[in-house]
Amino acid sequence: MKKTIYIAALLLSLMPASLLANEGMWLVSLLNRMNEAEMKGLGLNLTKEEIYSINTASLKDAIVRLNYGQCTGEVVSDKGLIFTNHHCGYDAIQTLSTVQNNLLLDGFCAKSFAEELPIENFKISFLVRIDDVTQQMLSTVNDSMTESEREKALAAKTKELIAANTNNGAYEVEVKSFFYGNEYYMMVYQTFSDIRLVGNPPESVGKFGGDTDNWMWPRHTGDFSMLRIYADKSNQPAAYSKENIPYKPKHFLPVNIDGVTEGDFTMIMGFPGRTSRYLTSYGIQQAVDTRNPALIECLGLKLESWKSVMDKDARVRLMYAAKYASTANGWKYYIGQTRGLKRLDVKSDKEKIEVDFTKWLNGSGATKAKYAETLKSIQEYYNEWDPYVKASTYSSLCGIGGAEFMGFAAEMGEAIKQIMAETDEAKRKEGLASLQGDIDAFFKEYDAETDKVVFINLTSLYRERMPTDRPSWHTTLDAKYKGSVMAYANKLFETSIFVDKARLMAFLQKPSAKVIDKDLAYAAASSASTHAMNFRSLNPQQKFNKGMRQYVAGLREMNPTKAYAPDANSTMRVTYGVVDAYKAADAVNYDFYTTAAGIMEKRDNSNPEFVVPDKLADLITKKDFGRYANAKGELPTCFIHNLDITGGNSGSPVIDGDGNIVGIAFDGNWEAMSGDIAFEPELQRTISVDIRYVLFVVDKLMGGKNIVDELKYVKKQPKVEPAPIVPAAPVVEPTPAKTEIKKATDTKKTAKPAAQEPKKK
Repeated sequence: MKKTIYIAALLLSLMPASLLANEGMWLVSLLNRMNEAEMKGLGLNLTKEEIYSINTASLKDAIVRLNYGQCTGEVVSDKGLIFTNHHCGYDAIQTLSTVQNNLLLDGFCAKSFAEELPIENFKISFLVRIDDVTQQMLSTVNDSMTESEREKALAAKTKELIAANTNNGAYEVEVKSFFYGNEYYMMVYQTFSDIRLVGNPPESVGKFGGDTDNWMWPRHTGDFSMLRIYADKSNQPAAYSKENIPYKPKHFLPVNIDGVTEGDFTMIMGFPGRTSRYLTSYGIQQAVDTRNPALIECLGLKLESWKSVMDKDARVRLMYAAKYASTANGWKYYIGQTRGLKRLDVKSDKEKIEVDFTKWLNGSGATKAKYAETLKSIQEYYNEWDPYVKASTYSSLCGIGGAEFMGFAAEMGEAIKQIMAETDEAKRKEGLASLQGDIDAFFKEYDAETDKVVFINLTSLYRERMPTDRPSWHTTLDAKYKGSVMAYANKLFETSIFVDKARLMAFLQKPSAKVIDKDLAYAAASSASTHAMNFRSLNPQQKFNKGMRQYVAGLREMNPTKAYAPDANSTMRVTYGVVDAYKAADAVNYDFYTTAAGIMEKRDNSNPEFVVPDKLADLITKKDFGRYANAKGELPTCFIHNLDITGGNSGSPVIDGDGNIVGIAFDGNWEAMSGDIAFEPELQRTISVDIRYVLFVVDKLMGGKNIVDELKYVKKQPKVEPAPIVPAAPVVEPTPAKTEIKKATDTKKTAKPAAQEPKKK
C-alpha cells in the first residue's frame, strides 16, 4: 500500500497542474493518504497531522469560525490578531460608525491595544476536535421506521451526545449530518465573545468595485478587516472586560512575504456554508424555471427600494449599508447561478448520472430491490412540490420576509400576547422587561420611511404575481382600502406600535392583546406568517430526505473506488489546488493576478464604486510599494486559483505548501456561478486578495506599522519533490484492529478523486 502511495505522488508531480480537477471541500479530519499524496504532488510540504491534530498544535488551531459560520478568519500573530474579509466585518464596522465618525467610509486603524474597539454580539470559535459518531447515531434507527420516527430518534441521540461533550459548558457542541444522513460527525468548539475591531480599510479599498465588480475577475478589491480575540488572564473565554488580555493562540500563520506565482500550491481551510452537489436534474429544473426567477425579482426590487432612500439620506445609507451589501450579494449570486446552470447545461450532466444510476441498479436483483424506488421517490417529491414553489417563494420574500416590520411584528406581537396570558403579575412584568433587548436591537437599525417604501413596492409586486394565492390580510386591504396598498401603508405607518419605538414603549406600559390584534402591522404580519407556514405543510420534505439519502448511498456504492466529498455544511473543510489562469470565453483569456495599475485604470471618483483616495493614488503613481512589491516591481492586488469554495469561506486564509498565509479568499468568478451545484474544473476559480496588498494598505495607507510589526514573516520555500521510488519488495502493513479498520474505511469514503463529474463553486 505504501508503495502505491509513493507511485501516486510521483505521477501527480509530473501532471500539469491545469489538468487536475480540484473539486472537494474535504472534512479536515478525514484527509487520507491519497489526499496527502495528491497535495504533496502539487507542492505541499506538510503532513496531514500538521494540518489537523487534536494532540498537538496544527493549522486547524489558527482557523476560526466567525458568528457560527457566517465567515472564516485566521490567527496571524501570537497576540490573537485575526484577519478576515472586509465584508465579514462590515456589519460590526457599520455598528461602530456614526455619520460624524464613519469608520466604514473612512477606515480605521488602532495604533495600540487601548484603541481597539469592542464589538457587541460577535463570536469567534476554535474547532477543538471532530468525532465520528455515525455508529452511535445510526444505531438508533432502522429501515422499518417512518421518516418522522427516524428524525425523532436522531434528534434524541444528538441531544444526548451534545450533553455528554460540553465539558460543563466549556465547549459548544454540534452534531452534523453528512451525505444526506448516511454519516454523522460531532464538532466540538471553544467560543470567545470579547472581540475587538483592530482595523479596516476605507470602503473605497475594502469594497472597491462595489456591486459592479462583485463575483467578477479581474478584481482589485482590498477585501480585508482585522479583529483581535481577548481572553481572561488564564487565556480562557470571558465576557468583555477591560482586564482581559490578547488571546495567546496554540498556533498562528506566518506571512509568506514573497507571495505566489502561477502554478504554486495553495490550500484553503475554512467553514464553507452550503453546497448542493448531489442535486438531481429535477431540482435544477425547478431552480432555473421557478425558484431563482422569483428570488431575483423580489431581492432586486428590495434593493431598488432601499437605494431610492439611501441615495438621498446619509443616515439611512450608513444604517442600511450592511443589509444592502448582503442582499445585493445574494441577488447577484442567483442571477449568476441561473446563467451558469443554463450556459453549462448542468441539467444534462445530472441526467447522465441518473441514467448510469438506473442502469447500475438494474444490474442485479439486490441493488434493484434496494434502490429501485430511489429516483422515483425524488421525482415524485418535485412533482408534488413544484406547483407551490412560486407562491412559496413570493410569500417568503415579498410577504413575511419583505418589509422588515413584518417579521418583527409577528414575533413581538406573539411574545407580548403570551406574556399577557400569564396570571402572575410579577412574571408578566419580568417577561415584558425581557423584551427590551430585542426592541432596542430592531429599532437601532430601522428606518420606518425606508421600510414603508419596501412594503408598498413588494406588496404591489406580490399582488401582481399572486392574484389569488394570498394571505388573509389582503381581504381587508381589498374591502376596506379598495385594494390600495398605499392607503393601507399610510394608515399602518401612522398608527402601528411595531414601526415606531416610542409608540411601542408607551404601549408596553399598559399592554392589551386587543390592541395588538387590531394593529395593522401585526394583522398583516401574522397573516403573512401563517400563509408562509402553510407551505411547509404542503412540502413533502420527508419524501425528499429519504430519496436523497438512498440516492447518495447508491452513488457511493455504485462507484466504490471513487471518493466523494460531502456537501458543505458550515464545518471545517480543506480544499486545495494551484494558482491558475483560465479562459473565460471565446477569445477571453485571464491572467492569474492583478496589480495596483488596474486600480488606477478603473479609477472614477465620480462613481462611488470606483473611488480611489488621493493618498492611495499618489502611492501607486510613485510606485511607493516598499517590500510589498513583486520581483517585477509591481504591487500585486488579487490572484485566482482553482480551489473549491463557497459562502462561509469568506475570510479564509490562502495557505502555501509550508503552512504560511499568502492571501485571503473572498469571492468566486462569474463564469462559474453554478459551482455550488456543479463544479467546473476548467472555469471555476477562487478570487483572493494578495497578502502583500493587505499589508501595503495597512502599512502605507492606514499607518498601521504596529500591526505589520506584530506579524511573523518568512520567505518562499522551494517545493519538496516526492522521494524517488526504489524498487523493493512490496510492503506488507500489519492488519489493524477492528476499530482501526472502521476508521480507515470511513477515511476512504472521502478520499480525493482523480476525476469527478464537472462541478464548480
